[in-house]
Amino acid sequence: MDLRFTASNGAVDTAIKDLLDRVGPIRHRAIVREMIIAALKAGQENPEKADLKIMCGTLKEMRYTSKVFGDYRSARKITVFGSARTTPEHPLYRMAMEFGRKLAAAGFMVITGGGPGIMQAANEGAGLEKSFGVGIRLPFEQKSNPVMNGSPRDIMFKYFFNRKVAFIKEACAVALFPGGFGTLDEAMEALTLLQTGKRYPLPVVLMDRPGDGYWTGWMDFMKDHLASGGYIGPNDFAFFHHTHDVDEAVAVINGFYRRYHSLRFAGGKAVIRMVSELPAGCIGGLKREFMDLIVDGGDMLPSGALAKESDEPGLAHLPRLVVDFNKKDFARLRQLIDAINSI
Repeated sequence: MDLRFTASNGAVDTAIKDLLDRVGPIRHRAIVREMIIAALKAGQENPEKADLKIMCGTLKEMRYTSKVFGDYRSARKITVFGSARTTPEHPLYRMAMEFGRKLAAAGFMVITGGGPGIMQAANEGAGLEKSFGVGIRLPFEQKSNPVMNGSPRDIMFKYFFNRKVAFIKEACAVALFPGGFGTLDEAMEALTLLQTGKRYPLPVVLMDRPGDGYWTGWMDFMKDHLASGGYIGPNDFAFFHHTHDVDEAVAVINGFYRRYHSLRFAGGKAVIRMVSELPAGCIGGLKREFMDLIVDGGDMLPSGALAKESDEPGLAHLPRLVVDFNKKDFARLRQLIDAINSI
């Protein structure tokens, strides 16, 4: 039988509806129905057991991740990356611990990879009740750090790609301490998602000690090879902030949410939700400064909630700035958000 995602499968659709009714209550039934159809189609089409095991494992890991984070959707969380090899005696370990402590004091929760080194330090600083561990099963490492081991907010993944989704999807900011291949991979993953608009804007903070050249050397490479070769644009450096100071890092994260609340796309419009209205006289100046990210004939206007946002009634009260966005200059969109926060 050639199964279709549209409701044209006859007795199969009837059986799926009966199954959903029996299990109920099922939220967002249309989406769950498509997931069932996708699983059935995979069973029809793919003879490779290994492929089906990856699909099954991915779905189970993503479901469990959503369950763990589900009770904390309203809490802002900072993902902290850094080397697993940093020892407790190292100044960077103490710096990461202080950073975790100050994030918790500022009302944030902390997400780490759940391992040793910088990850353990940030969890220690934030404390168990303010921490998540998003670990990975490795041949040489099968359990989380002592802070997270046994916590209900400790998740152990088989697949790196699911883990990466959790790191970025659940975060309102990313902080990166020096590290190895994994840290650099996570840095580039975050920046790629921001540059391409696959992740809504969030602050990325690069942290090391005064006098250290880890991130300075990385930024020099970005300037000397990527930017000079035209592989990235000059505005792409707006995606991250480099600092040697824990208080400055916390201030950068807090400052990003000083006025900005969240972003949603509604049709061809970027809807910037804010915690307070912009002064009426400043919008014309913003429009002139950021005209390059507005489509021809488009506009930038204050607004209330749009009809397409009716599925988020809890945010309906927030003032909006609606931009006819060209959907490509995401670094400039980030700069617009920075400008909004500076007013």
